[in-house]
Amino acid sequence: MSGKKGIHFGGGNIGRGFVAEFLHNSGYEVVFVDVMDQLIETLQKTPEYTVTEIGPDGETKFTINNYRAINSKHEMEKVIEEIATADTVTCAVGPNILKFIAAPIAKGINARKKSEPLAVIACENAIGATDTLRGFIEKELDEDTKKNIKDKARFANSAIDRIVPIQPEGSGMNVMIEKFYEWCVEAKPFEPSSPPDIKGVHYVEDLQPYIERKLFTVNTGHATAAYYGHNRGKQYIHEVLEDKELHDIVQNVLKETAHLITQKHDHISTEEQQDYVQNIVKRISNPVLKDNVERVGRAPLRKLSRKERFIGPAAHLAEMGESYQKILGSIEMCLRFQNVEGDEESAELAKKLKSMSAKEATQDITGLEPSHPLFADVEKLVEKVQGESK
Repeated sequence: MSGKKGIHFGGGNIGRGFVAEFLHNSGYEVVFVDVMDQLIETLQKTPEYTVTEIGPDGETKFTINNYRAINSKHEMEKVIEEIATADTVTCAVGPNILKFIAAPIAKGINARKKSEPLAVIACENAIGATDTLRGFIEKELDEDTKKNIKDKARFANSAIDRIVPIQPEGSGMNVMIEKFYEWCVEAKPFEPSSPPDIKGVHYVEDLQPYIERKLFTVNTGHATAAYYGHNRGKQYIHEVLEDKELHDIVQNVLKETAHLITQKHDHISTEEQQDYVQNIVKRISNPVLKDNVERVGRAPLRKLSRKERFIGPAAHLAEMGESYQKILGSIEMCLRFQNVEGDEESAELAKKLKSMSAKEATQDITGLEPSHPLFADVEKLVEKVQGESK
């Protein structure tokens, strides 16, 4: 089949409901790649599925078709062949899985059959995810390809923002997703050519402000609501934000991160950031999303890591000599997210807190050096949580 082709690693809800929707609406054939047998088999047997966008003003439905699905566990050669003739490679697999998808992408780049370079864009909740993926890919490239990499592939970081709640029972391949979205991608890596023509993507000169604003507002606010909500026995995020005390806590945490964002990025005004914050709080308060507290809170170890939504902004603020007291509350509540059913990291967090000293656990979990101005305050919280769980 002629026309544009996009390979997408990860057949989950973000892959099917966000990335594939944009590619499909831009005229791409989408090839899903995953290792989950049942998921791939279902996609192969399902010629189309529906994406339902939900917002305060009701629902909009889109039909997604013109896709194929390959199981990379059993048909790696096919995956490599598809990449060799593709226009784009995207992924939504989770930052920890990037190293596993690098080898087939590298082999596909080595075997490139198209004259135009392949556009590689990681769609992960992590700063510089495409750079990370590129690092793994380059280890697998042959020497000739490495020398002429710009002719073979272009790598662009991106910032994505869209809430996918827990799906209704019996949804099959259909995806329910919020109407709001933001997908910003670096424009510079594609110069002097044009970037891929994907409707809805916002190409920007400098991605850093967009990534930090999103991570330190949407993710920090969402996770704060989840961890405080879990601690208070709430089931859904909108219930957390209906509680005035918890609503104010989330707002106060976001005042600290807003201060950081406007200090670091001159072109984002206080007023603009304030509007952005209120828009985010409104979005995550939407009862139609029925966003489960445990879903949003899962993977606490990743969320407590050095560049993530709590330690990242708190460390910046500590280095600037500014207040981060409210974020400390979020960190404490995240440390309390232990042994939650269905979440391996919450069990791992409990083990670490039980088996290590406060200093060791602080270093291990957060990646902070003991000399960092934030370290002592986080160590106190770790000690407090350890003391209460004995």
